[in-house]
Amino acid sequence: MSGSHQYRLLLQILRFKLSRIQTKGRNNGGPLLLSLSGAFLGCQTERRRTQLNSSVLTQRTNSSFRRPSIGLFYLKRSSSIKVFSLFNATNYCSYSTDEIPSSKRRARGPVMAAKKATDGAKQEDGKYKHTVDLPKTTFGMRANSLVREPEIQKIWDDNQVFKRVVAKNSAGNFILHDGPPYANGDLHMGHALNKILKDIINRYKLLQNYKVYYVPGWDCHGLPIELKVLQSLDETARKDLTPIKLRAKAAKFAKGTVKTQMASFKRYGVWADWENPYLTLDPEYEAAQIEVFGQMAIQGYIYRGRKPVHWSPSSRTALAEAELEYPEGHVSRSIYAIFKLVSAPPASDGLLNEYFPDLCLAIWTTTPWTVPANAAVAVNAKLQYAIVEIQSLSEDVSSSARNKKRKLGNVLQEEKKPFLIVAVDLVSTLEAKWSVRLVIRKILSGSDLENCRYIHPVSSVECPVVVGGDYITTESGTGLVHTAPGHGQEDYVTGLKYGLPLLSPVDDDGKFTEEAGQFSGLDVLADGNTAVVKYLEEHFSLVMEESYAHKYPYDWRTKKPTIFRATEQWFASVEGFRQAAMDAISRVKWIPSQAENRISAMTTSRSDWCISRQRTWGVPIPVFYHVQTKEPLMNEETIDHIKSIIAEKGSDAWWYMKVEDLLPGKYRDRASEYVKGTDTMDVWFDSGSSWAAVLGRRNGLSFPADLYLEGTDQHRGWFQSSLLTSIATKGQAPYSSVVTHGFVLDEKGLKMSKSLGNVVDPQSVIEGGKNQKEAPGYGADVLRLWVSSVDYTGDVMIGPQVLRQMSDIYRKLRGTLRYLLGNLHDWHADNAVSYQELPMIDQHALFQLENVVKNIKESYENYQFFKIFQVIQRFVIVDLSNFYFDVAKDRLYVGGTTSFTRRSCQTVLAAHLFSIVKVIAPILPHLAEDVWQNLPFQHTKEDGSIAEFVFESRWPALNKTWLSFPVEEVDLWGKILELRTEVNRVLEVARTGKLIGSSLEAKVYLYTSDASLASRLRKMSEANNDADSLHRIFITSQAEILPSMEKELIENIPHSGEFLIEGTTKIWIGVSSAEGCKCERCWNFSPQVGSFPEHPTLCSRCYNVVSVKQFPAIAMAT
Repeated sequence: MSGSHQYRLLLQILRFKLSRIQTKGRNNGGPLLLSLSGAFLGCQTERRRTQLNSSVLTQRTNSSFRRPSIGLFYLKRSSSIKVFSLFNATNYCSYSTDEIPSSKRRARGPVMAAKKATDGAKQEDGKYKHTVDLPKTTFGMRANSLVREPEIQKIWDDNQVFKRVVAKNSAGNFILHDGPPYANGDLHMGHALNKILKDIINRYKLLQNYKVYYVPGWDCHGLPIELKVLQSLDETARKDLTPIKLRAKAAKFAKGTVKTQMASFKRYGVWADWENPYLTLDPEYEAAQIEVFGQMAIQGYIYRGRKPVHWSPSSRTALAEAELEYPEGHVSRSIYAIFKLVSAPPASDGLLNEYFPDLCLAIWTTTPWTVPANAAVAVNAKLQYAIVEIQSLSEDVSSSARNKKRKLGNVLQEEKKPFLIVAVDLVSTLEAKWSVRLVIRKILSGSDLENCRYIHPVSSVECPVVVGGDYITTESGTGLVHTAPGHGQEDYVTGLKYGLPLLSPVDDDGKFTEEAGQFSGLDVLADGNTAVVKYLEEHFSLVMEESYAHKYPYDWRTKKPTIFRATEQWFASVEGFRQAAMDAISRVKWIPSQAENRISAMTTSRSDWCISRQRTWGVPIPVFYHVQTKEPLMNEETIDHIKSIIAEKGSDAWWYMKVEDLLPGKYRDRASEYVKGTDTMDVWFDSGSSWAAVLGRRNGLSFPADLYLEGTDQHRGWFQSSLLTSIATKGQAPYSSVVTHGFVLDEKGLKMSKSLGNVVDPQSVIEGGKNQKEAPGYGADVLRLWVSSVDYTGDVMIGPQVLRQMSDIYRKLRGTLRYLLGNLHDWHADNAVSYQELPMIDQHALFQLENVVKNIKESYENYQFFKIFQVIQRFVIVDLSNFYFDVAKDRLYVGGTTSFTRRSCQTVLAAHLFSIVKVIAPILPHLAEDVWQNLPFQHTKEDGSIAEFVFESRWPALNKTWLSFPVEEVDLWGKILELRTEVNRVLEVARTGKLIGSSLEAKVYLYTSDASLASRLRKMSEANNDADSLHRIFITSQAEILPSMEKELIENIPHSGEFLIEGTTKIWIGVSSAEGCKCERCWNFSPQVGSFPEHPTLCSRCYNVVSVKQFPAIAMAT
């Protein structure tokens, strides 16, 4: 008798018996029939999801009907077992429709059932829970970073892990030389970005078996600290402040700041030689700096001269280019003025005579206050100039006059107007700007104007017209440049060429001196500027006054404008070694590569470096001046003597020791003839000497460093000052490679400022703000994850939304690692399955893993951490979780503790755990160490030693076998993964159509005309090992490969679709209800459920697993 006939016959009997029960009440056969009806109707409900007639549904709601376990045991004791056997009722299922899992993807049945039993459910509801291998781990899902990270850091400190790893490593030294942050105030997000980037690199190098020597440093001298001290004192205390007292207070402030900043850096998880940092105020450092200065001086690169330098009236000191900033929004008061020509040289052959005495030079300047120091007007010999006649004013002159940004001068309002000389190319521009018509009367070259004479508009002395350089253009102005050698670099150079006087009638406070006559005492950046403009207007020398927005140098410390001013200063002559510096730049590896262009341009155009500062808190320039002649005394002997004193006593000795003690023996009898200099060195000379003070003197360190890493602003700062001092004394760059990063902006790309309220404080990111709900503490690793996620070669952005995204990614990554740990709770290396024996899905997983590790290593080597972040996010969080881990749960949980497929999967999971933890360790060291400390087994290294800490484990060794996975197999698995995605689409359609709930309720049918692919799919559907089975990969209960698309094969398949795999291979996918009944243990559907009398609710796989396990006696109770 066929199975279908048996089923129909039994169903008729059941219906008859049930109807009798409804009319006559329960008889002796009731319990048996109810048990049988529960078995058959439950199975059909699970298998077909079809509704039976109302009488059956009525019976299914009966409470006794929903107790299959009781019915089962009753059946086993009943003599009516013959009826059961007679009808070959082998399809038994104990779950009702209400108990079907609602999971859309994978049946979480084994997990949920076991949890349910663990939580106190009835024993019979989870009687196989002891056979399910659920994940077990002490590794928490919640990071609890505010507690756990400091605990991990204490473990590192207590066990001296950094030093231990360095001592054991043997691949050579790696030296990342730290650029010293300024010891002034709290750290900001730029500091965090910088130090974390360095730490990522250092930790990676540790895993690569390098001896990493990283000495943190601090820049401790300079004006900002001096100002902090002065601001903390009242007026009386300031009056009593001697240089020695000021220096003592400054040193105390700097050391206190170093201590605070160091604690913050440690909290970021940064490893360094914190016990032995370098401070630029340390005597040995200062002595090394004096030595560098002395070597440059002996070679003739250091000189004293009077020339214009950037001067900060607010700080009362000279500034280097690196101490300037150019904020947006600066507006200058620019003017167009005229200087009256009085004569032309004889060589001009009367070219200008017909226009005298009404001929004037038109100039333009954005610094009217420099006009009193004017010494010449410069022209470009290559440009053409025109003598123009000013004709009628335009009709809208009145509106121009009322324009607040533009004001016409008296020159244009006079009835008789002068002839002007301007560049030909600027005539039309000036017509529009001045609202006049300019008629060209004559054209001449710039060289024709050389040596003409004009009357100075303020002093009335005669001054020459000179030929300047290419800095004179027609991009703006008039093409003629007002030249004041005491207030501009190009002006100074031109002045040297013509022997012009070096006038600079401005004092240290930025006020006019008596040399400026009637303007004496006025502030050149305020009322002095206004007074000069007013004077020119009253003396009919002003054509127009106009507001002009442009970039202007500000003191980076006081945030106030600077001026160019000629003073006596000490300079380093860059010209003497510029070409050597350029050659060295080309031999350095710059990351990003465009950084080379930037520092090359800055070095090429750099003028001599002003290295003297008029401040107290710094390293002194070791020079003595003759009392009468003012001639400096500085030679190799004096410098060496002072260096030895400073090495022993520190630079304070310069202030408290007498001249006779500071001079070497041969000069002491003439000590009364000399005084000490009071200038200190530029702080960029301080930090720029760090290669000499640190790399050349510390154990384990060597010159040059492997790497410098700082912000992009250091191209004109530390990178350049270090380069110049090193080239001048060593002849080579102090670094082999240089990495630069951008600035940190808020989420909208705006610069952070307290006034905007958009400052993101790294300490608050880690510990949380005052309101923990609005500003939770994410811990250091989330901050580090953000650092790895950004392309630091440009400006980077951070804010609350970005941090929430990073926290979510971190949480998912932690969940992945927890999954790995949990499923390896009973793992031991002896359990490993050899690669050749692994199922193909596992070999493919190892192939993918090895490629990921290989790509991540390449990104670490190229310092492209954002690529690592992307790979980790895609592979670890997405690819593994969505495919391999998803598929693996079945064999891990219900495949049997010691089964081959579970052990093979654990072999792969162990490889993933070790590789993932190691490759993320440089970025997320706390997370990696937390995982390592929760390993359920010890990790033995190749040399047989135990790696107690993750950084003792070394980088994953290259496994060529894993990478040798056949190309054709790689292609096949690419198709399988794409096919799986398309199968899921059809499953979703079936789910929407109420055919299935869980994917395990489905059977998948596939057809493709590609014979080769069909053959491989058929083999997978019939695979000997459970891991490679196609239905396990789809997470369905069955999968069948159809030989054709004949009607009888597909007409009863309710849902289907056609898809292209890899854009070329067409494949047909169908979905129907799964065959058989649901296994109580694994929730897979199988025709074999009911075949095993002792465990009639299990499939054959689960029966084989549980038959060898011991169960509590209660499981067999009735």
